Amino acid sequence: MAKLAGKPRELGYRWPAEWEPHVGTLLSWAHNRESWPDKFEPIPFVYQRLVETLSQFEPVHIQAAGDALAEATQMVGHLPNVTLHPIATNDAWARDHGPIFLQSTNDDQPRAALDWRYNAWGGKYPPWDADDASAQQLLADLDVPYFEPGIILEGGAVEGNGAGVILTTEECLLNPNRNPTLSRDDMERYLRDYLCAEKVLWLGRGIVGDDTDGHIDELARFVAPNRIVAAYEPNTGDENHEPLAENFARLQAMTDPHGKPFEVIKLPMPQPKLVGEQRIPACYCNFYIANGVVIVPQFDDPADAAAVEVLRRCFPDRQIVPLPALDLVWGLGAYHCITQQIMR
Repeated sequence: MAKLAGKPRELGYRWPAEWEPHVGTLLSWAHNRESWPDKFEPIPFVYQRLVETLSQFEPVHIQAAGDALAEATQMVGHLPNVTLHPIATNDAWARDHGPIFLQSTNDDQPRAALDWRYNAWGGKYPPWDADDASAQQLLADLDVPYFEPGIILEGGAVEGNGAGVILTTEECLLNPNRNPTLSRDDMERYLRDYLCAEKVLWLGRGIVGDDTDGHIDELARFVAPNRIVAAYEPNTGDENHEPLAENFARLQAMTDPHGKPFEVIKLPMPQPKLVGEQRIPACYCNFYIANGVVIVPQFDDPADAAAVEVLRRCFPDRQIVPLPALDLVWGLGAYHCITQQIMR
């Protein structure tokens, strides 16, 4: 493993879409009980079921250390297609602290990864030192060279179509709790240089209860290069109605680098989910696309089936697997938040 010099875009790299072929999925085994206060007990079993499902379709790589490694070994270590890496993390959100994988358009050049800095969503949940260090340890295990952009960026904050278009939000990427000295133009330059963007599309605010300051994977997702599913709340009395309606209107007005509009499909929202008086960020946009399968979070809600049907139409050649996520989302994230695709 080696640190690479230069900018990926200048060197002929691209950021592939999530639906392109994977060589595996990265997880960080859940162990931080404070992320699921008073409700941690079911979480290892949520992970077990996810690993059992994903390992039928592609390899699964799990970071864990100490008691978490022992538990992961006991619960899923016997499964085929599962590799355990003795790497410590502070928490479970591999989408955000894991590396982002790039592909080279040059056959003589190996794949590479991006190791962004990480500060637990603007310094909200210290410590985060192990999370920040974990990407380079994994890349050493996988023997993948990497670029180090040097700024803070979480994987859940950006969404790509594999053809140079990136979706993100103003609330997150322009938040002073990440990179206070960077302007919108600065952020776009980093996205062009390192994620090889041709065009950056900005949405506004995120949903209620989302502690990430508006991650895009709770709002809108590419399901094809020219097709986007977007969370939509028609109930004008719901506090999510206004920000989601504004984001939907923005998406309908957006175009690709060639001026072609996107097909924008409404993805329903579940009814408000509360733990005590706290609303949690339950959203069907937090699905995960793997080889041959789409994992769709379910919230014991009347909209569960409708969300599955929307995604079934978007991915007719993939198996759609609904998995319970109500316990998981008490940690303020779902299946996309705890996974990161490892690309060829």
